[in-house]
Amino acid sequence: MLDKTINFIREIYNTDDFIALHEPKFLGNEKKYLAECIDSTFVSSVGKFVDEFEKKIAKYTGVAHAVATSSGTSALHISLILAGVSEDTEVITQPLTFVATCNAISYCNAKPIFIDVDRDTMGLSPSALMSFLERNTTVKNNKCINNKTNKIIKACVPMHSYGHPCKIDEIKKICEDYNIFLIEDAAESLGSFYKDKHSGTYGNLAALSFNGNKIITAGGGGCIITNDENLAKKAKHLSTTAKVYHKWNFNHDMIGYNYRMPNLNAALLIAQLEKLEEFIKNKRNLANKYETFFKDTDYSFFKEPKYSKSNYWLNCIVVKDIEERDQFLEETNLKGIMTRPIWTLMNKLPMFKDAQYDDLKNSNWLDERVVNIPSSVTI
Repeated sequence: MLDKTINFIREIYNTDDFIALHEPKFLGNEKKYLAECIDSTFVSSVGKFVDEFEKKIAKYTGVAHAVATSSGTSALHISLILAGVSEDTEVITQPLTFVATCNAISYCNAKPIFIDVDRDTMGLSPSALMSFLERNTTVKNNKCINNKTNKIIKACVPMHSYGHPCKIDEIKKICEDYNIFLIEDAAESLGSFYKDKHSGTYGNLAALSFNGNKIITAGGGGCIITNDENLAKKAKHLSTTAKVYHKWNFNHDMIGYNYRMPNLNAALLIAQLEKLEEFIKNKRNLANKYETFFKDTDYSFFKEPKYSKSNYWLNCIVVKDIEERDQFLEETNLKGIMTRPIWTLMNKLPMFKDAQYDDLKNSNWLDERVVNIPSSVTI
């Protein structure tokens, strides 16, 4: 089966050369818009392409406001600050995530709490979240207090893993009941919908990423999306070094961050955004091919969850056990096909090993079995 899988992937990408896990495609107006940007001389964080991109990404995702940032991590960092996350507070998230999620929490000098995921979404489990909160917290004066640490749980950051939406409506209801600020890590899920709403539109804020391996990219870049005008204004202010407008003076009213997206990146992203629907159609077609191929085999293809339309950013298969996983990874990479396990669970990293967590049974099960396989657009 392993040899058949390798041959099938090579047939899909029609090459004997190295096959990346997810490489960018530049098929439209990228060079044209970059040239316009360079000719304008506005290549930094001020320019028409930044403004245009914010309007277009807001319209596409169905929110009122978008604030372009330098990375997905910076978008998460600003979102956490706006949630009031700081030293002596805690943030609930999932252990099955990319390290940037927890890095951003650490930038705020806060501590993560790791709650298990659901096997059918690989995203934060609402039932596990509810169970943890019922057993371990008390709501006092509209604040959710962790009984073990006596710290305020300020925010919850679920992730839409590999582009598959988690059960975000249930998570939202729980966060509202416990007065916890909801930030969606939608770094991987641009173009994914849950119950006909775009991922990232359920929370108070959401963070998107346009890193080089994402479904559309500017080499880097991120974005905060929200329907809250006040939060959007604060996000833009904080990410622009908290500069107070004046014709010539340099006035800043608080500690800010140099987190705005450069105009060059925005020019590239507008061209990429024009191709997004074509990319998603192609990637969903690729997922259908994989699903058909892996049907009735020893490997199980990970399909989009119920009520979801996924962008299938990274395709995943689930194998029998960790030994089969490691054999699959060894053989495919040896033969020039890039495959990867899921990220090392955050509670297993040295900087987060002392964090509080529940049993994580689903996270550990997935950790031993999930493999990401090549998922680049095939156009």
